[in-house]
Amino acid sequence: MAAPDDININDLTGDWQMNKTLSNDVDPVLQMQEISWLLRRAIGFATITLHVTHYTSSDPQPDTVHIDIAQTASMGIKGTTENRTLDWAERENTDHIFGKVRAKSRVVGLAGVDDDEGKDAFLKEGWLGAEAGEDGKEGGEGERGGVKVVEAWVRNLDKGWVARQVWGFAEVDGKRYHVRRVVVTKGEERLEVRLVYDFIKRKVGEVKEEEIG
Repeated sequence: MAAPDDININDLTGDWQMNKTLSNDVDPVLQMQEISWLLRRAIGFATITLHVTHYTSSDPQPDTVHIDIAQTASMGIKGTTENRTLDWAERENTDHIFGKVRAKSRVVGLAGVDDDEGKDAFLKEGWLGAEAGEDGKEGGEGERGGVKVVEAWVRNLDKGWVARQVWGFAEVDGKRYHVRRVVVTKGEERLEVRLVYDFIKRKVGEVKEEEIG
């Protein structure tokens, strides 16, 4: 299901399911990240759902933006939790799939995304509102540097790969979807993937007291 017009990068709260038909194959990336063949095969058949809560808090300082993601999967795969603080400060995390990583995230105008001097231009391509430049309206009216996106950087501390992501909204097959563009590198190896997510439902029940509206 396409994303409703009133949901944008300022509030991703809700449930999102990876659309494997519209997304690129993630198996080569998982192989680079040294995920076992058995787990990769299960992921290939599984339904992946993100349960997202997007809110502000006073931790570590007033008006800090957070995105907490509980990821669930079918095929008996144990879920993971991904709690991002959008202040571009590095933090360590460990989970049973990707191991020990150091990561940072932020909201930034598209022009401010680090594309490694153009080598990773893929990260900046295809976003709704990008053609409008500094006045882009897709989730970022008047935002310096154009349409707003989430930029994330992750480095695995044991296996040496680095993943750089940009999240936003893009038109796919004539419909508006939540999309993540990802570049993963390890030594001289480099892979690009586009992940497309169907909107399932808005979050129901208890939310963070300062959840963004």
